[in-house]
Amino acid sequence: MHKILIVEDEPDIARVLQAYLAKAGFRVESAGDGAAAIRRFDAWTPSLVLLDVMLPDTDGWQLLAWIRERGACPVIMLTAMSDLESRLAGLNAGADDYICKPFVAEEVVARVQAVLRRLPLVASGKVAAFGRLRVDLAAREVTLAGRPVPLAPRDMDLFLLFASHPNRTFGREELISAVWGADYAGSDRAVDLSVNRIRQALGDWPAEEGEIATVRRWGYKFRVRR
Repeated sequence: MHKILIVEDEPDIARVLQAYLAKAGFRVESAGDGAAAIRRFDAWTPSLVLLDVMLPDTDGWQLLAWIRERGACPVIMLTAMSDLESRLAGLNAGADDYICKPFVAEEVVARVQAVLRRLPLVASGKVAAFGRLRVDLAAREVTLAGRPVPLAPRDMDLFLLFASHPNRTFGREELISAVWGADYAGSDRAVDLSVNRIRQALGDWPAEEGEIATVRRWGYKFRVRR
């Protein structure tokens, strides 16, 4: 059973979300500030965090950065800031989704389910090696010359899809459907941003061993030597 940690300082909102998520079959706990969230995160290891941006002792961006330093737990931001710039800032900071207040609880549950459905893109259990790059598909771990390659959860989803289909060309719409989900309503520019972050993370990977290549007017290919 997936475990959801709600980090929200408004008790009424936290209670409503907890009730709807529990009804949907999730185990749910909540924290009203950043310090409590850190304690619960370390003790409970949630499957996903619903994170309010405005907290009494910190802001959600700082807590998101703290979570990202500790692994790839998916995070959905909850915020009253609905402008495009704020949404893009959240996604570029490593958030998996961004929900603006006021929201409908059923939509939050659906977004949680959509993000969690994307996690097991590859569950074959095999380890793929591309020169000095090793990809553990089941453990969702990427190492380059023995050193971990840090990737945010959405970027990891995209890279695992590439790594499980080397030398196959993917169109942007195909990548959006597979990684962001069929209900994603944003721009396919999100694919380009994610690919750029992956390329930066793989900056020391020699080009002669492989690359994420741009296929003009179409999409991308994880091009590797066979």
